Amino acid sequence: MHSSAVGKGGRGVSETLLKIDAAERIFGGGKTLFGSPLPAVHALRGVSIEVQRGETLGIVGESGCGKSTLARILVGLDQPTCGAITYDGEDLCALARADGRQLARKIQYVFQDPLASLNPRKTIRAILEAPLVHLLGMDKPARQSRVEELMQAVNLAPEFLERYPHEFSGGQAQRIGIARALAADPELIVLDEPVSALDVSVQAQVLNILDDLKQRFNLTYLFISHDLSVVESVSDRVAVLYFGKLAEVGPARSVFSAPRHPYTHLLLQSAPAPGRKPTAVENAETELPDPYNPPPGCAFHARCPRRSNLCLQSEPPLEPSPIDDRHFAACHHPHGRTS
Repeated sequence: MHSSAVGKGGRGVSETLLKIDAAERIFGGGKTLFGSPLPAVHALRGVSIEVQRGETLGIVGESGCGKSTLARILVGLDQPTCGAITYDGEDLCALARADGRQLARKIQYVFQDPLASLNPRKTIRAILEAPLVHLLGMDKPARQSRVEELMQAVNLAPEFLERYPHEFSGGQAQRIGIARALAADPELIVLDEPVSALDVSVQAQVLNILDDLKQRFNLTYLFISHDLSVVESVSDRVAVLYFGKLAEVGPARSVFSAPRHPYTHLLLQSAPAPGRKPTAVENAETELPDPYNPPPGCAFHARCPRRSNLCLQSEPPLEPSPIDDRHFAACHHPHGRTS
């Protein structure tokens, strides 16, 4: 994937930090004791993309498209079935197998459910000190200073350190989750639906904090969400996943103002917004692809108003827009085609 660098970090010049090359993840499969094949779910199907140092890459798509599977692979909670992932030139999967602590110092995860991700039996101080002890090896005075700095960074009072997770609102708990991710001093943070469980007003507060932290600590974000308005507001580039594959990827402004893939059009037209009703109307009986048996050709064929026989015969490759070589779409009949 060829993509422009977005220089916002201070740890180095703008360059590729994370490279995903033909990553696949298949759950199940194999054979029974009697030789019968077992069903296999194709969660990721040949995803290739680069994340530039200092940028925010938004990843959007419907439930089940592979967003969270990709996130879990990047932080070492899962392994790809095949393909390669490199972080700053280093094999990420080999690093995860050899030394999970080294990987945790490079990449951290902010979970969707803030309260469920915090240990209810530990105080906030203990939660924030855990990565400082196990990943950074800090002594007690250094930890005391660091946890207070982390609380200040997410706009929480130091007095909260002796409380337990159940004493906090969802927005406060998510700030604690963000502070815990920052504790390891990572360069890349994977944010998996970080504001979807929060009220709209609280979402804005958390998003503003994330933006401030990105600038202050020179972070790179992989921001996963199904909320298009949130992704549009925070992302430098956007990748659209459908059925485990990249349907479209490009600069956020270009993808949202002039989407090329029919699936991206469907997502944008279906999204509710104040003052208007969703305009997309899709037949409820439309056949969805079977993850146990991926269809030949384009997986979006049955739902696509621009489909042709070619879409059934061959899978479309990611190709650049004729007017912007940073904007790619995997479609035989993309919108805005000039030829």
